[in-house]
Amino acid sequence: MTLITWSWIFLVLYIALMVGIGFYAQRRVKHADDFATARNSYGPVFLAFAFAASTASGATFLGGPALAYEWGFVINWSNVLYPVGVYLGILISMRLIATAGNRFGNRSIPEYLGDRYQSEGVRVLVALLSLVLFFYLAGQLVSGLVMFEIMLGVSPGWALIITTLVLLFYVVLGGAHADILTDGIQGLMMLVLAVIVIVMFAVGYGIDGGFSGMVDALARQDPDLVAPLNPKTPLFHSWWSIVAILLAHMPLGLLPHLGNKLWALKDTDGQLRFVRLAFLFGLTMAMLGVGGLLARALLGDALYQPGANPNEALPMLFIELFPPWLAALVGVGVLSAIMSTADGLVVSSSQIIANDIYRRTLVPRLKLGISHDALDSSVLAISRISTVVVLLLTMGMAWALIDTNIAIIVWIGNGGMMAAFAGPLVVGALWRGVTRHGAYAGLLGGFLTFALLYLQVIDPGWFEPGLTRDVATWLKGEGPNPYSCAAMGEFVSVFATVLVSKLTRPLPQAHLDAMFGDGELGTETPA
Repeated sequence: MTLITWSWIFLVLYIALMVGIGFYAQRRVKHADDFATARNSYGPVFLAFAFAASTASGATFLGGPALAYEWGFVINWSNVLYPVGVYLGILISMRLIATAGNRFGNRSIPEYLGDRYQSEGVRVLVALLSLVLFFYLAGQLVSGLVMFEIMLGVSPGWALIITTLVLLFYVVLGGAHADILTDGIQGLMMLVLAVIVIVMFAVGYGIDGGFSGMVDALARQDPDLVAPLNPKTPLFHSWWSIVAILLAHMPLGLLPHLGNKLWALKDTDGQLRFVRLAFLFGLTMAMLGVGGLLARALLGDALYQPGANPNEALPMLFIELFPPWLAALVGVGVLSAIMSTADGLVVSSSQIIANDIYRRTLVPRLKLGISHDALDSSVLAISRISTVVVLLLTMGMAWALIDTNIAIIVWIGNGGMMAAFAGPLVVGALWRGVTRHGAYAGLLGGFLTFALLYLQVIDPGWFEPGLTRDVATWLKGEGPNPYSCAAMGEFVSVFATVLVSKLTRPLPQAHLDAMFGDGELGTETPA
């Protein structure tokens, strides 16, 4: 049988499994909080698989190998440093977020931050800023489109529709339970795939001379492909760009679609075990990027030709080396990576509408006076409806961004959020002294800094020759590097948060004691 036939067979089995889990998860959804967080429902091992799977998105499985295909061995800096940054940030912030979030009954990161700073304004602002994560979700849909187009032989339009429908069905049914259950199973599949790719890279599978032969083949095509830095790309052209990878990723694990999974952990005593396992799984999955190096050595510049795309590096490598049935099975593993991040993004995005805007903002302000059970039912219904709306919107965005590198699409979405969160979320988990105004300053300062730098708004021509113009020129040159822009945004967020907090009125001591585990729960006040 052909690759396409095998792919259809495995796809049908995969969809049946995901939909079956969706029906099972639906039975576990008793109320809106179940749909939003699956609170206290999963152990550290299973949740570690789910969390690592959500972190390792289509950018890891398609965008990462694409960058390796284009720029060479420098991608290994990202492969190692991004999981280190992610789980370092989680270690710093997890205990407060998990414990206080459960005590306050939070269902989303925007809601947690609103309660942390006793501010409806902070909650609404974070919810609105979180909408840029639609780009992140669009990147996952583009990844699914690439896989379905290659493996199933369908047109891009149908590939996008299939990806969206699969997600739509099981997430609408089971919410966070469906997200975590499917991610846990997909995480295991992804881990096996990652180990296979790492072994193939280590032995130079399919290349005369093995690993050394692969290195020689890359060096013949372009010596920069085997250098520790690559001056041809702003992503890896200097040692600052390498350090920026570590710094930029520290708030990643706290973004809304990932941070809310911390509340699904059954026992907070298992937090360290969860982080250790998730880091090990995440690091292994991140090393999938090396598959792009093997693809470049085998395929040369074939993916630069008309009709091809470096995003296809990993699937084309499998098609080149494996029999059709195995290439199709591996393709399902890549699809798992895409879906495992996309479903979490869908759930967290739906909560922006159902929880942060409707339950916590509109209902109190409009004084609707509905009962707790009626409110819970309406929030659950809005969660499911908004899931459909979010997916349809991001499907349109994915179609518009179809030719853009998936890793870059993802960073358009999450770079600004990570820059914004560094102060209020990370510093706010370490230091009681962060004030409401400090949180506002950190959120806006970090987000706007990322946007200004990434969009290259600063023009060196505005300044006279000298140090100021040199700095402006350097900043403009860093614009195409989302890691660098996010890291600088995080510096601004932290600085603004600390400075403004020192100058403004602290939060009530009783509230801080409750938030940090020393007293009774506080209340949110508009601000």
